[in-house]
Amino acid sequence: MRRRVYEADHELFRESVREFVERTLLPLDERIREERALPREVWLEAGRLGILGMQVPEQYGGQDAGDFRFNAVVGEELARVAVAYNSIFSIHIDICAPYLLELATEEAKKRWLPGFCTGEIVTAIGMTEPSGGSDLAALKTTAVRDGDDWVINGSKTFITNGGSADLVIVAAKTDPARGAKGITLFGVEAGMPGFTRGTKLDKVGQPEADTSELFFDNVRVPGTHVIGELNRGFIHMMERLPQERLSCAVANIAHAQGVLDETVEYVKERTAFGQPIGSFQHNKFLVADLVTRLDVARAFVDACLLEHTTGELTTVDASKAKWWSSDVQNQVIDGCVQLFGGYGYMREYRVARAWMDARVTRIWAGSNEIMKEIIGRAAGL
Repeated sequence: MRRRVYEADHELFRESVREFVERTLLPLDERIREERALPREVWLEAGRLGILGMQVPEQYGGQDAGDFRFNAVVGEELARVAVAYNSIFSIHIDICAPYLLELATEEAKKRWLPGFCTGEIVTAIGMTEPSGGSDLAALKTTAVRDGDDWVINGSKTFITNGGSADLVIVAAKTDPARGAKGITLFGVEAGMPGFTRGTKLDKVGQPEADTSELFFDNVRVPGTHVIGELNRGFIHMMERLPQERLSCAVANIAHAQGVLDETVEYVKERTAFGQPIGSFQHNKFLVADLVTRLDVARAFVDACLLEHTTGELTTVDASKAKWWSSDVQNQVIDGCVQLFGGYGYMREYRVARAWMDARVTRIWAGSNEIMKEIIGRAAGL
């Protein structure tokens, strides 16, 4: 079925992104996995190509595309290679960008956005804490006013880009007695006294992504680094989570598609009992199942993408897209591992790495159980 979500400009842009992936990312793929971080030269090249500043106004150095579908094109092309590459870039362009563009002070925009667009400033967002998980209202990190400044204490964990970020958007309690209504967001810069990072976390999958713990010990930030309104941080986060979850859904589908495409070619070539294994009825039926699951899931995600483009995507539909696409992604890749047989369990094969990489998509951006809770509540339960 022909996809109708993209127009000619998006497909033209896709060619540029695909060239960036093939020319800049893939030659460094092994090094990136070994170092568990993206080299800064990759960020700078992405900046030169205009990939990082698509939604940023021209006055701050961006392209002012005004269409999230360009972001989705980036996500699809990166995730087809490795879902971690989408994770790395989507944190910057899909998740952090709206906070800076819509909520930061004018002084802060001028300070951060030009470097954001060039790749000289890499961003991360510090929501999750060691004891909190999906419960953002249970934050323990605090920020106390001291004159015109704020002093932040606490820690964050599972932070993508955490070890290399030059700017971290940090959620902290500014009025602990008010619970979720007492959270404020702050821009914390690398090099600020008291801001330190733990070692890169040893994850099951996605070694390409730099994932770290962050620590704040009396970190002093100026009042101009407050992002959004005082004590409305929880609302600001809730308002922007649908885009994050849609970004995840787009990447989930593209990631699974890339692996499935390789698997179909493999079962055409691999022989057993004197014939291609793809010709066996069971395997043929399995491929048919995986292809159909993916196509049907993509149709819903594409519909959500169009809704988001017109500003009509709801939290409930974004939640549906996130949990369903991650379940389908894992089902498809697990089926691909089975078709590869023993080779599917070898790390040297992309299908094995993809299998490990995909598991976390049912956990991050709000676990699938939380997504179902949101959907259930919307159903009146």
